[in-house]
Amino acid sequence: MTSGRPARLPLVVYVLAVGTFLMLTTEFVVAGLLPEIAGDLHVSVARSGLLITVFAVGMIVGAPAMALLTRRTPRRVTLMSALAVFAVGHVVVALSSSFPVLLAARFGTAWATGAFWAVASVVATRAAGPSGSSRALGIVGAGGMLANVVGVPIGAFAGQLSGWRGPFWALAVLALAVVPLVARHVPREEDDAPAVTVRSELGAMRSGRLWLVLAACATTTGGVLSTYSYISPLLTDRAGIAPTWVPLVLVGFGVGSLIGTVVGGRLGDVHPHATTIAVAVSTTVVLLAIALLSAHLVPTVVLVVLLGVLGLSANPVLSSLAVRFAGVAPMLGVALSVSAYNLGTAVGSGMAGRALDSGLGAAGPAVVGTVIAALTVVPTVSIALLGRSRGAGASDTTAMEVSVVLSLGELDPAAAR
Repeated sequence: MTSGRPARLPLVVYVLAVGTFLMLTTEFVVAGLLPEIAGDLHVSVARSGLLITVFAVGMIVGAPAMALLTRRTPRRVTLMSALAVFAVGHVVVALSSSFPVLLAARFGTAWATGAFWAVASVVATRAAGPSGSSRALGIVGAGGMLANVVGVPIGAFAGQLSGWRGPFWALAVLALAVVPLVARHVPREEDDAPAVTVRSELGAMRSGRLWLVLAACATTTGGVLSTYSYISPLLTDRAGIAPTWVPLVLVGFGVGSLIGTVVGGRLGDVHPHATTIAVAVSTTVVLLAIALLSAHLVPTVVLVVLLGVLGLSANPVLSSLAVRFAGVAPMLGVALSVSAYNLGTAVGSGMAGRALDSGLGAAGPAVVGTVIAALTVVPTVSIALLGRSRGAGASDTTAMEVSVVLSLGELDPAAAR
């Protein structure tokens, strides 16, 4: 059966990777445009940071909600609809001068993003088949990581050249361009994918280890992105970098995060618990160094790049553990991990915004990030201790078994035990 499959992954996998690239670009492109947005809409930089926070909140509720609500909707329809709503939301942002309207549009766009993320991994896995499912998910995930390397810095450059609204117009056009690609390349047999009962999906939430993983997802991302969300004022007001150089630092962070994710994933295959603990500790140290040395230009730039390398490098391991501990509901496990990452972003960026307006000034977000990142040590150590006490964990569905189950479209509740 697998011998007749081509060695290359199906084109739909790369189409979905483009979609995830757009989704993650829009989430964080605002970080490089905060001063321009704040000046145009006559709000403070800290208040304009709510555009990041509200998007994260939308992802928190949107990802699991859409995973459940679209169970019986054809996958092609869900993906196309998500891209269309995504485009409309960006047009609204590009046209409006009302800050509350922008917040509402960002919230709606986040729901569409959550729907796309929840479905894309399943579609990619089934399209690639059991023998190529891991590579397929890697490519789709790489599309999101590439956003930090290319999408966000280019968006910041474009915002400086054409105004902050330009990147939102570009994202809307690109999303609409992906719609016909999805319509053409997502297999029609996805429309007949069997649905899982809500009861079976929600049963995954009884796993204590799943909640520990989700807690780690929230704190590791919250620590890094509470600082990254306000990196522009940190670099310009504190370190003294000219605004025109900020996109280059963002490129450094993005390249670092791409490298860190690849290396972290490989290390996590061999030593998952040691990797998550080491990343939590090292990230905390880097964030503390940024808070203490942010008045010095060169150390700050180096530390921001190092934050990119370390800060998100455990995410592939945590996502894999979330899928594993979700048992028969891997798509809900993926959705919950997305929610957890964005919960950390929402809480962290909200607290960082308040710190920015406090006596800590531009260094405040880094202080907040240090505290949140340090909390990651608690769930990661707890997971490691539980894993050691349970040995191999024979009752859990392994990541490879989940990939095969997804690829065949067979989710049997009995397989959870």
